[in-house]
Amino acid sequence: MNLAARLNRNRTAPGGTEAPKAVAAPKVAKTDNGTSEVFFEIKTRIHDRLIDLLDLSLLDRLEENEMRAEIAKAAEGLLWEEFQNAPLNLAERKKMLAEIQDEVVGLGPLEPLVKDPTVNDILVNSYKQIYVERKGKLEVTQARFRDDDHLRKIIDRIVSRVGRRIDESQPMVDARLLDGSRVNAIIPPLALDGPSLSIRKFSRDPLEVEDLIGFDALTPEMAMIMEGAVRCRLNVIISGGTGSGKTTLLNCLSRYIPENERIVTIEDAAELQLKQDHVVRLETRPANIEGTGEITQRDLVKNCLRMRPDRIIVGEVRASEALDMLQAMNTGHDGSLTTIHANSPRDCLMRLETMVSMAGLNISDVSMKRYVASAVDLIIQATRLVDGTRKVVSIQEVTGMEGEMITMQEIYAYEQTGMGDDGMVQGYHTGRAIRPRFADKLVRMGFPLQNSMFDVHPALRRTDEPEGLR
Repeated sequence: MNLAARLNRNRTAPGGTEAPKAVAAPKVAKTDNGTSEVFFEIKTRIHDRLIDLLDLSLLDRLEENEMRAEIAKAAEGLLWEEFQNAPLNLAERKKMLAEIQDEVVGLGPLEPLVKDPTVNDILVNSYKQIYVERKGKLEVTQARFRDDDHLRKIIDRIVSRVGRRIDESQPMVDARLLDGSRVNAIIPPLALDGPSLSIRKFSRDPLEVEDLIGFDALTPEMAMIMEGAVRCRLNVIISGGTGSGKTTLLNCLSRYIPENERIVTIEDAAELQLKQDHVVRLETRPANIEGTGEITQRDLVKNCLRMRPDRIIVGEVRASEALDMLQAMNTGHDGSLTTIHANSPRDCLMRLETMVSMAGLNISDVSMKRYVASAVDLIIQATRLVDGTRKVVSIQEVTGMEGEMITMQEIYAYEQTGMGDDGMVQGYHTGRAIRPRFADKLVRMGFPLQNSMFDVHPALRRTDEPEGLR
C-alpha cells in the first residue's frame, strides 16, 4: 500500500465516521520577509498530520525520488481536502508541497540552498535570518524557519545522521551532511539569539588545479612547483584564513599522490575528496552523554602510524596533534600534507610552535624550532581577498635555522596593484628570482624546470638592471 493510500485509510476515524475535512484557514499575517504567516501555519499543520497518519518506517524502504513522490501525493490530498479554503494561490500551493517534501526527507528550508550549485556557504544567524555566499559575496535570502524549535529539529536531524548530538550539556558541534558538506551548529545558552548553523558546501564536482589556474588563483609555474613538491614527497603545509580555499587546495594537491601509495586521512569532520582507491579515512568522535569515549585527532594520528601509511593527510591541525604530525614527518612519513589557520607563512610557523607546546613537550624553544624546521619543507599561503576571490599569495620554502630563527625563502608571491572600478582586486603573481633548494630533486624526478620559471614579473624589474638579468 503506498503512502497516499495509507493516508486515505487512516483518514477514517475509529468510530467509522469521516475525520473533519475542511479546516478553517488562519488569518493572514506577514512575516519580516513578506511571506504570509498562513503559509507557515498550514504547512506546519499538514506536516504534523502526515507524521500522525503515515508509518514513516516505510520511508526507509523507498528511494528518495519515490519517497518524495508519495509524500507529495499525500500532502496534496490533505491540502486540497482539509485546507481547500486557504487563501493560497496555485504557485504558493506548489511551493508548499515542495517544502513539505523537504521537511519530511530533507533539511526543510535549507534544502533548496543545499542543492543550489552557486551557493558556497549557508549561514543561519537565527530562524528568520539566513545568508548565503555566492562568488565570495554574502547575500540575505528569503528562506526562513518557522521558529527556534523548527531550526533545532533540523539541526538535530543533521547531527544525528552522523552519530553526533547537541544539547545543553554539549551546545556546539561539528558535523557533516551526507554529501560531505561541513556543518557547525551552536545553540543556547552559548548562542544568545537562538540556534545558529553554518554549512560549508561540499562540491559535487571538485575543482582541479587547471580550474584554479583558470580563476587566476595561481600560475602554471606555481602549479608545477606544487605538483613536484607532492610527487617528490616534500612535507607541505597549506596556510590560510577561514574560507581562503585551504581544503580545496589540499584536495587538488592530493591528486598528485601516486595510485600505488597508501593514504590515511584524519579529519574532525570528513570532507576531503581524494580520488585514489587506496585510501583509509579516519574521523574523530566526540564524547558521549556520560562524557567518555572521545577520540581526538591526536589519538588518530598516533594510531595511523601503526597502519603502514605511505602518506598522512590531516585535514587541519589545531592543537597538540601538531606534535605527532611533525614526528611522523620527521620519522620516515615524508610527503605528508595538512592545513593550518594562519595569516602568513611566518604566522604558520609560530602557530605550529604554539601547538607543539600544547602537547607538553619539555624541550627548549630553540630545539622546538629546529624540530619544526626539519619537518616542514614548503608552506603555501592561500588568502581570500576583499573582492571575494581566492588566491595563492605566497609559496615559501623552509630552509633551516639561523641563530634562533627558522629561515624561509619566498619562491612565488602575489602583488596587489590596486582596485578596479568594478571593485575587483588588480595584481599579478610573480617569481622572486630564487631557485628553490629542492629544484634539483624535481629535475631528477623528470620535471622540466627552467630558471625562467622563477623570474620576477616585468612590472617589478628595475630599469637599471643589466640586460642579461631581465
